Amino acid sequence: MKEAEILQCLSETGALLKGHFLLRSGLHSDQYFQGALVLQHTLIAAKLCAALAEPWQNQGIETVISPAIGGIIVGQEVGRALGVKAIFAEKDDNSNLLLRRGFILKPGEKVLVAEDVVTKGGRVQQTIDLVRAHGAIPVGVATMIDRSAGGVDFGIPFRSLLQLNLPTFAPENCPLCQKGLPIDKPGSK
Repeated sequence: MKEAEILQCLSETGALLKGHFLLRSGLHSDQYFQGALVLQHTLIAAKLCAALAEPWQNQGIETVISPAIGGIIVGQEVGRALGVKAIFAEKDDNSNLLLRRGFILKPGEKVLVAEDVVTKGGRVQQTIDLVRAHGAIPVGVATMIDRSAGGVDFGIPFRSLLQLNLPTFAPENCPLCQKGLPIDKPGSK
């Protein structure tokens, strides 16, 4: 898919929001990508995730894993496009990721990590660590949106459909806070 086509999908579905946002990373931004707003449109989600899966064809991937909750639909659709199983990791009470619901990873199993958006990459790194803890092999990371501005290196191939260089601010340097604008923590709400 071409960048203009991807941006059109995001625009038409209202997935790119403007305001004052607290990101999961702790940073602030005046723009936010709400993946659920584009992923709720099943045909668009299938199309975007098929394009995301394309570079991973014929890589021997056996499983796609996603951190819950934002990555679940991406993982499911990427798994479908690759013809492999798709599982997800969930947070425990300490925000650590673990496998539940009978999901397992076998030693040596080749696993692709799928996510909706990466900013600092913390949740993706936790997922990679979880894969390794089970003896499986993380072969790459596939995300719809990379808003890290090239600042994330997982030590394995990392591909995105689109790089969005949306501004982020440390809370103490946030111009939106300095203007007294109320902050929104969109997350999964």
